[in-house]
Amino acid sequence: MSRVSGSSISAPGVGRVRSMPELLRGRAAADPDGRAYTFLEDGERPGACLTWGELDRRASAISAAIRGMAAPGERALILCPPGLSFIPAFFGALRAQTIAVPAYPPGARAGIDPNDRTLMRLRAIVADAAPAVVLAPSAIAQRAALVASLVPELTPARWIDLDATAALDVHLPEAPPEAPIESGDIAFLQYTSGSTTEPRGVMVTHANLLHNLLDAHAAAGHGPDSASVSWLPVIHDMGLIQGVLQAAYSGFSAWLMSPAAFLQRPARWLQAISMTGATISGGPNFAYELCVRRISPAERSGLDLRRWQLAFNGAEPIRQTSLEAFGDAFRSCGFDPGAFRPSYGLAEATLLVSTGRGPTVACGAPSPGTDVRIVDPHTLQACEPGATGEIWVAGPGVAAGYWNQPEATRATFGARIAGRADGAFLRTGDLGVQRDDGLHVTGRIKDMLIVRGIKHFPQDIEGTIERASPWLRAGRCAVFAVPGVDGDRVVVAAELEAPAAPPDICPDTVILNIREAVGAAHGIQVSAVALVAPGAIPKTTSGKLQRFACREGLLSGRMTPLSFWALDAAGLAEAS
Repeated sequence: MSRVSGSSISAPGVGRVRSMPELLRGRAAADPDGRAYTFLEDGERPGACLTWGELDRRASAISAAIRGMAAPGERALILCPPGLSFIPAFFGALRAQTIAVPAYPPGARAGIDPNDRTLMRLRAIVADAAPAVVLAPSAIAQRAALVASLVPELTPARWIDLDATAALDVHLPEAPPEAPIESGDIAFLQYTSGSTTEPRGVMVTHANLLHNLLDAHAAAGHGPDSASVSWLPVIHDMGLIQGVLQAAYSGFSAWLMSPAAFLQRPARWLQAISMTGATISGGPNFAYELCVRRISPAERSGLDLRRWQLAFNGAEPIRQTSLEAFGDAFRSCGFDPGAFRPSYGLAEATLLVSTGRGPTVACGAPSPGTDVRIVDPHTLQACEPGATGEIWVAGPGVAAGYWNQPEATRATFGARIAGRADGAFLRTGDLGVQRDDGLHVTGRIKDMLIVRGIKHFPQDIEGTIERASPWLRAGRCAVFAVPGVDGDRVVVAAELEAPAAPPDICPDTVILNIREAVGAAHGIQVSAVALVAPGAIPKTTSGKLQRFACREGLLSGRMTPLSFWALDAAGLAEAS
């Protein structure tokens, strides 16, 4: 197990701590009866809740169960549906000195659809992490044999029923002293979203977590009266660290709901903020767009958003039009657009790298102690001020590397600027530029299109396409390239608002609108357009478009369009 020396971090109301279990123990000692986490059933009704004392006891019970099955440094896979069972499982795994591996349990379609994305991702994670134990509530633990049949790599693992273990929390004798946890020990593996590659396990240490939580606390100015609401998936870095762990570090109450509750009815998110008086909440850009489009004037009239002081926006490209539209739509509810915090981060940096203020796409200045450089990805030389290049990051939040991938770790986490004596940097794979108002993130290197020698960012073209027709779903359009003899050919896949076009709308008209809009705005010719059903375009757990998976699905035939047009169908087939 990794043992890297590191300093302790001061946590509000707790004192200096070196690990997350030490943080929880201090929080429970300082405020045992304080409300820690509450789950909103259906995203609306307060359901199960945990105090800091209860959470600490349950984590201890789970830790004791794990220690009987797994050695320090082995992996503990956490398979929990939305609810509170994940939180004591996560802290229990860390307290047992195993490495936590959060993942989604197999969905209802698993075993029916061999291409089920949740199942495919789970199999990839399990094959890489090789967990010794699986932590799951009774509803999943009692189906262990079925889950193992779907994920054969889980066969050797032993299962722990979290519900059965929770019943022991008040009856356990005082646990023996635990071996000290060092700040450089690996706390958990955060599997990347897989927006451009297969998911990789980022090794996040206790020091990484504590530094990142401290930075976010300082940037937000959390206080005793702070409170948060989150619908974000806890298996994603933003949902886990900002939605769950920040409350433990800062000592405020957190309210959680399932992602499905928000997606089914976006008004639930803002109603929860209104009901709880939450001061902090947020999500990817698409969440704000969804609220503007799907929350009715009648639903808006009952909202009170005056206490919402920090509305973070991150995990996907931030659009100025989205911020302005949300501010206009909910200003009458007391929402202050100055609450917007456009942010940049990634799993390889634990989470937060930089954050801005107000309704702008600028992601502000880096966190204290974090060094951000803009570097030419080909020459590895620092870019001139104001030039676009790859974003490189160094600092205490940068993780220890990728699990079981030493070569990828050296390439990604050990970069050095040509001709400079600076230490190692993290290559993010993101493109950006530093301006007077802070860091601007412009796209992913692997997603960039080059047409007739000119570079284009897919998200810019996608924004144009979404405005080309009212029958296209916002945030559900993917633009990617296939190679051609004279450069990249631009291909579009876009979801329609309905499974089939309405009687008065011709798919050919929608396709023509797309081609004309892209040509007029960007001066490029679209080579192919596929109109697909709602939900057909793959996204990551954080809501990022998986353009590479969309490309592969369309070219392989796994993604079946409702309507398709190609300038050169034969040439497109050759690209597959």
